[in-house]
Amino acid sequence: MIVLKSDPQINRIRKACRLVAKYLKLVIDTTEAGMTTLELDKMADTFASDNGAISAFKGYKNFPYSICASVNDEIIHGMPNDKPLQEGDILSVDYGILLNGYYGDSTVTIPIGKVSENASKLIKTGQECLYHGIDAFCKGSRLNEISFAIQSHAESNGYGVVRNFVGHGIGRNLHEDPQLFNFTNKPKEGLTLHRGMVLAIEPMIVEGTYELKVDKNGWTNRTMDGKLAVHWEHTVALTKDGAEILTLREDEHYGNI
Repeated sequence: MIVLKSDPQINRIRKACRLVAKYLKLVIDTTEAGMTTLELDKMADTFASDNGAISAFKGYKNFPYSICASVNDEIIHGMPNDKPLQEGDILSVDYGILLNGYYGDSTVTIPIGKVSENASKLIKTGQECLYHGIDAFCKGSRLNEISFAIQSHAESNGYGVVRNFVGHGIGRNLHEDPQLFNFTNKPKEGLTLHRGMVLAIEPMIVEGTYELKVDKNGWTNRTMDGKLAVHWEHTVALTKDGAEILTLREDEHYGNI
């Protein structure tokens, strides 16, 4: 069942999302070679506590960490560890906050130092896929139009789109209906979008095949061919004024593409 949110409810989600955005900007500004993803996880714990919030992922379905930290060929649900990040790595950090009963959720992929031209292009294209998806989030449009916008931009740049994971509704629960796929062959179908919908739009884009494998930890999903993957996500509300990115970070430059 899809729950349409009232303006007061969206405002509560907005407050949670602002904290998520603030933490991820801290990640972008401070992460460098030599740091570990376990340090970033501890920083996330402290950040949530200092702001009267709860890290949404820790304990969710027994996941033991506050962030998902996915490096290079890891697509999603990477587990923080004490291995130092290396110059040239790419790192996806997925973070969620629970604040006063409402959730916010967002992901960024960042370069560690100087990265290859291919890695840089993949990061940029993944973020553009997210923006294209947000641009398609309009009252009266269809859910699949978001999926099609993401897939079209990725594939037109020669990249694959992960099939096994989806975006989702969000609000009082971290994962709500509807599921939002990042690909479709029926762009004009799917449910009609309405004011009050809040979606976590999250493309996962890969350098090669979208086929994946799961690590022995049961969580970390990585590319089958060992090529790079990126993950981007924003929590977005459909308001009377159109799509509002609730997890927009300070200094993030978003505009129609």
